[in-house]
Amino acid sequence: MGYEFTLMSADIDEKAIRVEKPEELVMALAEAKADAIMSKLQTIDNQEKNVEPNVLVAADTAEAIIQKLRIGEFKKAADSGLLITCDQVVVYEGMIREKPSSKEEARLFIKGYSGGHAATVSSVLVTNLNSGFRKGEWDKVEIYFNDIPDQIIENLIEEGMVLNVAGGLIIEHPLILPYVKEVVGTTDSVMGLPKALTDRLIKEALST
Repeated sequence: MGYEFTLMSADIDEKAIRVEKPEELVMALAEAKADAIMSKLQTIDNQEKNVEPNVLVAADTAEAIIQKLRIGEFKKAADSGLLITCDQVVVYEGMIREKPSSKEEARLFIKGYSGGHAATVSSVLVTNLNSGFRKGEWDKVEIYFNDIPDQIIENLIEEGMVLNVAGGLIIEHPLILPYVKEVVGTTDSVMGLPKALTDRLIKEALST
């Protein structure tokens, strides 16, 4: 999308946040991530104020050096003024699916998609750290599948990538792509970041 950015983990317990409707759940998780990261940024800002400037010397451990560099990255990101947090779930037969907890669950998930369909619900929340403006929305995409051979499912599971995404669903993967029948919506939204929505929210946040 042409933007420079810094990644930062919210490190929240997502399972502790439970909301029945998928649209409300992804928005609640994006809000919780934003609050957690803003708290981290405030801590970093306080560290910057309380610590005298210093020079990295050979006595510093590698871990300490990396930590100082990371603090500098995050401080720069905070000064830029925008924070974007997101979340995604898969909805299958009315049930919310998050990341598979095991290979067995991933197998069950993907077998269910074979010859059927699922939906992704993705949230984007943009916070202007300078003005306090915050706005978020969600986007839904329907995905229809042809029959997926058992061997393809096993190959996907053994590779492991499906264990790290909501619902074990990766339609852009070269193994699964030939079995995607129809996508009603945008592929970038299925991948976790609806670009048109994100761009619109960024522009709104920058205008405040």
